[in-house]
Amino acid sequence: MEPRRTRYEPHREVSLRLTLGPLSQGSTDPTIQRDASGFWLTMTTPAGTASLHLTARAGGVDAAAWGDGAEHAIAAVPALLGAADDDTGFDPSRHPLVAELHHRTPGLRLTRAARILPFLIPTVLAQKVTAIEAKRAWRELVRRYGEPAPGPVPLGMRVAPSAAVWRRVPSWEWHRAGVGPQRSDTVMRIAHVGESLERAADDAIPDVMRKLRGIPGVGIWTASETVQRSHGDPDAVSVGDFHLSKAVGWALIGERVDDDGMMELLEPWHGHRQRVVRLIEASGIGYERHGPRMTIVDNRSR
Repeated sequence: MEPRRTRYEPHREVSLRLTLGPLSQGSTDPTIQRDASGFWLTMTTPAGTASLHLTARAGGVDAAAWGDGAEHAIAAVPALLGAADDDTGFDPSRHPLVAELHHRTPGLRLTRAARILPFLIPTVLAQKVTAIEAKRAWRELVRRYGEPAPGPVPLGMRVAPSAAVWRRVPSWEWHRAGVGPQRSDTVMRIAHVGESLERAADDAIPDVMRKLRGIPGVGIWTASETVQRSHGDPDAVSVGDFHLSKAVGWALIGERVDDDGMMELLEPWHGHRQRVVRLIEASGIGYERHGPRMTIVDNRSR
C-alpha cells in the first residue's frame, strides 16, 4: 500500500510533541503513538479510516498517510499542526512567568483536530476518576471495538470506534473496562447523536459548546476539554478539573487557588486563557500536594 505524502512548511516553528501531546490518552493510547521516527495518529474521515505519520525535519514536517481516508488525513495536516492557531491579542508580558514560558516554547501551537468523538468520549471516561483508570478504560475499549489501523503502524494501533459501534457496546463490556453506569450512559447518549456531532466539527466554537452542553452528563469541563482539541479553542479553560486550578495558582502567584481564583488570575488574557494554561502545562510546573493519594477502585469484578 503506497502512502499519500506531503511536506508541510509552516511559517512558524512547530513542535510535534507540544502541539500533538494533548490529543493522546497516555503512552498506551491505541490511536496515537510516538516513536523515534515521529508521531502516528489514526482517524476516521468521510472517505474511511486512515493512519497518519508525522516526522519533524529541518524547516518543516513530512507527512505520510495510509488507508481510504489518506487524502483527507493529508489535507488536515496544517490545521492539526496549528495553522489556524491565531494568537493575535495575546500578550505574554502581562506576567513574567508566562513571558518566559512563551519564549521557551516557540513551537507550541493549539491543534485543531476537526474531530469530536475521539476526544469527547475519552473525556467522559475521565469524569471523576483517576487518569490511570480513564486511560485504561479508553485503551481496553478501543482495542476491543476499534478497527485495525491501515498501513505500517506500530503494533496494536487501532482506529477509534464510530458512533454506530459505540452504540453496540454491551453493558458488561463497560463493566469489564471499569466504567460505571453514569459514564457509560453518557457515552451512549453521545453515541446516539454522534453523527450529528461529527458534522459539527467545522461549526463555530460557541455553537459546538451549546450542542455538547445540551447532552445530559456533558458539563463545562467535558465540553471545554473537547473543544480544546477538536477546535483548538484558545480560551476554553477546563473549569472543574481536580488539579488545574491549583497548578495555575501555584505557577502565577505561588499558592493554590480554586476555580474562581484561577479564572480571576487568567482574566488578563481573556480570549487566550487556555493558551496560558497550555504554556503552564507544557512547562511541567506542578503544585505542592498534601494528603493521601486518591485510591483507584477496580469495579470490574463487582
